[in-house]
Amino acid sequence: MTGFFNVSDLDDVIARVGSFPVTGAEEIPLEAALGRTLAGEIASDVDIPGFDRATMDGYAVKGADTFGASDGSPAWLRLAGTVAMGEEPGFVLGQGEAAAISTGGMLPDGADAVVMVEHTDRVDEATIEVYRSVAPGHHVITRGEDFERGRGILVPGTLIGPAEAGLLAAAGCTTVAVRKKPRVGIVSTGDEVIPVGQTPVRGQIRDINTHTLSAMVTEAGGDPLSFGIAGDGEGELEPLLEKALASCDMVLISGGSSVGMRDRTLSAMERAPESRVLVHGIAISPGKPTILARIGDKPVWGLPGHVASAMVVFEVVVRPFLLAATGAPFTARPVVPARLTRNIASAQGRTDFVRTRLVAEGDGYRAEPLPGKSGLIHTMVHAHGLIRINRDTEGLYRDAIVPVRLLP
Repeated sequence: MTGFFNVSDLDDVIARVGSFPVTGAEEIPLEAALGRTLAGEIASDVDIPGFDRATMDGYAVKGADTFGASDGSPAWLRLAGTVAMGEEPGFVLGQGEAAAISTGGMLPDGADAVVMVEHTDRVDEATIEVYRSVAPGHHVITRGEDFERGRGILVPGTLIGPAEAGLLAAAGCTTVAVRKKPRVGIVSTGDEVIPVGQTPVRGQIRDINTHTLSAMVTEAGGDPLSFGIAGDGEGELEPLLEKALASCDMVLISGGSSVGMRDRTLSAMERAPESRVLVHGIAISPGKPTILARIGDKPVWGLPGHVASAMVVFEVVVRPFLLAATGAPFTARPVVPARLTRNIASAQGRTDFVRTRLVAEGDGYRAEPLPGKSGLIHTMVHAHGLIRINRDTEGLYRDAIVPVRLLP
């Protein structure tokens, strides 16, 4: 049996992120692609935009015709016509001419700039005065300025947000190839754990971890599946683990890494075909008794049973593996600098993550560490972020400015 607490350094565990495969690809409608990871390169089938277009309401002009124009000495231009929205102008702009145009309208041939309507006056039906000079290209987006036809516009691994969805639409993509959401199986363990729909008697607790972990999996872009609760009896965990492995890309076993259950969790992992325990303990707090095994080509985690510990371990350790399974690059959480309100002690040789509440203070924030044991979920409910204390640091002092890693 593998020895317990042969702890690994946090960075060494994170370094294994790239050793597991990414999920396969699937084609989905563009309107369903938000938050998904692009599986292939996208090239534009047209120039974007496909024509020189105005970015202001005003008049399309030749920029040279306005040079030197001012309030005291305006340029006089003849009106050659009006550009209708959504149509190609049926005329060519000549020297000393202008054409009325709206934002988004197509510049007529011969025009190279737009003068804002606010900088003009209509003299009569055929003439305008221009009070500001404009250089060629002013208030104009030229053909292909955003993206040229045939050019790659998005690369594999891109996380599709609102801007990317708009670009895909501009490229004519009604469907898009994305990485499948990683299916994450979740198993809770412990004779004391009961389904949330039951009323606990003394000695029992509801299954909190399945639901906190499911929410965290969803937030990270995965698809959580619950496989129920395994009691502490010999052989109760193995069939649930087998079912989860058969249909999932990753498995989280919650509560099976404590001293009382570790041997059964390890035994269930090691009995699975093509199994290898990679990590048995991580030098972090909370979350030291965390297990990582490779079963086939899938990561299987043994997470702490205490809810705050399990959530911190997921956020700090498991989330990068889940993001990598989608082919997306790891994106760190935003960090806010804040003034620490009290001293925080820390033991050397481990990385500590301290749950912290942020309070607005002047132009910044103060960071209030939240006291409380790792079995208390209220410490995560009230926490806005985590303060990391590196393994070679003995602690942090009051009034120090510390980076607070924001939680979702």
